[in-house]
Amino acid sequence: MALSFWSRAAVALIWVMGLLPAGAQAAPPAATPRVDVLLVGGGIMSATLGVMLKELEPQWSMLMVERLDAVAQESSHGWNNAGTGHAGLAELNYTPEKDGRIEIVKAVEINEAFQVSRRFWASQVRRGVLQKPRSFIHSVPHMSVVWGEDNVAFLKQRHAALQAHPLFRDMRYSDDPVQIRQWAPLMMEGRDPQQKIAATWSPSGTDVDFGEITRQFVRHLQTRPGFDLRLSTEVRDIERNDDGTWRVTYAGRGANAQRKAVDAKFVFVGAGGGTLRLLQASGISEARDYGAFPVGGSFLVSDRPDLAARHLAKAYGRAGVGSPPMSVPHLDTRMLDGRQVLLFGPFATFSTKFLKEGAYTDLFASLRPRNVGPMVRVGIDEFPLVQYLVGQVLQSDEDRFQALREYLPQARKEDWKLVQAGQRVQIIQRDAEQGGVLKLGTEMVVTADGTLAGLLGASPGASTAAPIMLELLGSAFKDRMATPAWQARLQQMVPHYGSRLGDDPRRAYEQLRDTSAVLQLTPPALPAPGTLAAR
Repeated sequence: MALSFWSRAAVALIWVMGLLPAGAQAAPPAATPRVDVLLVGGGIMSATLGVMLKELEPQWSMLMVERLDAVAQESSHGWNNAGTGHAGLAELNYTPEKDGRIEIVKAVEINEAFQVSRRFWASQVRRGVLQKPRSFIHSVPHMSVVWGEDNVAFLKQRHAALQAHPLFRDMRYSDDPVQIRQWAPLMMEGRDPQQKIAATWSPSGTDVDFGEITRQFVRHLQTRPGFDLRLSTEVRDIERNDDGTWRVTYAGRGANAQRKAVDAKFVFVGAGGGTLRLLQASGISEARDYGAFPVGGSFLVSDRPDLAARHLAKAYGRAGVGSPPMSVPHLDTRMLDGRQVLLFGPFATFSTKFLKEGAYTDLFASLRPRNVGPMVRVGIDEFPLVQYLVGQVLQSDEDRFQALREYLPQARKEDWKLVQAGQRVQIIQRDAEQGGVLKLGTEMVVTADGTLAGLLGASPGASTAAPIMLELLGSAFKDRMATPAWQARLQQMVPHYGSRLGDDPRRAYEQLRDTSAVLQLTPPALPAPGTLAAR
């Protein structure tokens, strides 16, 4: 950049005073460093995208910025989520009943997505990126458990609808207390023998430590050329440069931390509850219609080895009439910190923070003229959700324990403690017809030119990180995704990428068998004769 008149005058004055040798020039301002990819947030989403892009374009430079002192400390941390490998096996809200029929489309969609994650993780184990599968994934059967005649009838009908699909063939149904006791003995001890109860049991279910996957991914990235990780570093601002790149300003945490900047060709904001604020700061039109509402969660936890050893399942119930899907409690086997524990919950908590390690001003800082109205509209339309949240916040320890005893009739208070889990942000989007719509899943926001993207929302989230990031690649790098080089590498990362396993029963069985072997999971049952014909 040419020196201004006043800069040239200052140089001349200094030279006249004898402070600069003849012919010397003032040093131009240091150029802002540039990277090809900037990943904001050190969670499962950023780590997954980073690994994918490093395989697709090994020469690209990449910077990951994480505000805490280690990666995977927020929603991806093992103790901050339920660890469910969401596959639609147990979650009854994914199979609603309409006009007397069970709709399985959502459950199938989520199972297909989870199979993509499984295939991606298996490929990373083969490449040595992920080490020791049992450090991050375990076979834990997924169960649905209900009581009452109407719920039992619903579950039986649901089982019949799902079992016809190749990805749900292993699912078993029983309303025999003796059989259910074999699947979940603790849940049946002390239960009223007259209670009408039924369950489904899927041996292909999993418990996943998404934090461990994240840590292993980032450790691998740190061995690759052109990758840099900045911890205890917070992004303060994002603005577009004239050349279409993004100027990202960041600093260490603390009032007196020095600000630095980097220019990035592509920015992904995977900062959990912090994503909306950064998208708003960027000024992109795609983020103008979003609002957010924070919901926290807590679990009752028992680490008694004898109890944990007698319940090997993730057992999901059914939400009460008029209750939101997030109100569904579940009794989960977890493999955390090298030991097996039991979690029951979640119980909703409330804080105005958007992150567990966030600020109490997060909610208020996210308010904009365009999102206040939709948030109020959703509050009116989703009044049962408001009632549920208020009721959860007002719950006593005794209330939570009584909820546990519906699942474990002989539970004792002294065996359980309450643990605060992560903080989630439910997304609200402006809608022309309804005013505002509550988004319960994950939502990708991508600029029209594909240079800036952010992920909003919650469950099934981490379970579907691989397909979500593949979808992002298709939006942000559309031209490259169509090239033979990228297509070949994608097929190596995710065998049969772009196809649905459910459309080919033989392929579904072979892929389930293959990923089970690599990830050291329970293999699928041998298919019945004649069931592997193409659909």
